[in-house]
Amino acid sequence: MFSNPRGDYPAVRLRRSRRHAWARRLVREHTLGVDDLIWPLFLIDHPSATQSIDALPGVERLGFDPLRRAAARAAELGLPAIALFPATDPKLKSADAAEAVNPDNLVCRGVRAVKAEVGDAVGVICDVALDPYSSHGHDGLVRDGYVVNDETVEVLCRQAIVQVEAGCDVIAPSDMMDGRVGAIRAALEAAGHHETQILAYSAKYASAFYGPFRQAVGSAANLGVADKQTYQQDPASSDEALHEVALDLREGADAVMVKPGMPYLDIVRRIKETFAVPVFVYQVSGEYAMLSAAAQLGLLDRDRVVLESLLAFKRAGADAVLTYFAPLAAELLNDGRRLK
Repeated sequence: MFSNPRGDYPAVRLRRSRRHAWARRLVREHTLGVDDLIWPLFLIDHPSATQSIDALPGVERLGFDPLRRAAARAAELGLPAIALFPATDPKLKSADAAEAVNPDNLVCRGVRAVKAEVGDAVGVICDVALDPYSSHGHDGLVRDGYVVNDETVEVLCRQAIVQVEAGCDVIAPSDMMDGRVGAIRAALEAAGHHETQILAYSAKYASAFYGPFRQAVGSAANLGVADKQTYQQDPASSDEALHEVALDLREGADAVMVKPGMPYLDIVRRIKETFAVPVFVYQVSGEYAMLSAAAQLGLLDRDRVVLESLLAFKRAGADAVLTYFAPLAAELLNDGRRLK
């Protein structure tokens, strides 16, 4: 046994509060709950079919009947919101992404189906960007090989309006065009949609972690070898994220988003500490695919790493997390499973 000449070794034993589960619960600084989770869902234009997604094991593209069942399941689990992403028929894609502003497009019909099923029991978040509808796979309009800003913003405003008129509760611009939050807010106000929330993808990085998502919505083949570095943020920059957030808040955003998640926890923390506003984070497809693959190989305990990864977002300062693990995590939390 070690001893201290003063006879007080060790006066401080931090392990005392770790010995029993009840003690750990008493001093725990952060908690993860079902209320923190948002479930992203992929849509296909079919009344009843589902399609597996090779890059996202356990995730499916949903036709309208499965979408309604998923919405009902979200309500039953207590999930506060879902986010809808369309896998648009390639025949409907065009250079001007005209299908994005069609009031009867796939996502608008999906919103109406969800609202008919669950009403306001579950919030509906809709992505505002052109990549699911463009033949080139970019989030905006392309002129002479460059994604143009102001012309794109005009289309995004029209896209937001048709989504809100379909019943969308939260508009989520993910395109990273300059000034689009202010323009969309002005368009919503002019159309009388004063209560519609804007969740701005303020710190969306030009990340390699989006690969499986692009396969899921069918934009990977359209984008090809091109990238989005001229409008999404450089992964090497963090001060710029604070500038982006400040601008989006000034323009009328109600909440801001960091995307991807785990590799950018420092960004989550800096934004929360600087602005003290609602900060959401997206545990993106690449993160989901890595954890799922490791669990399938028996290298990780899936349930524990899912909860631990989600808790990490909360610890960093996130108020909510978009995650494909949302239904699994909700089931675990509803069953009383937490990190012991």
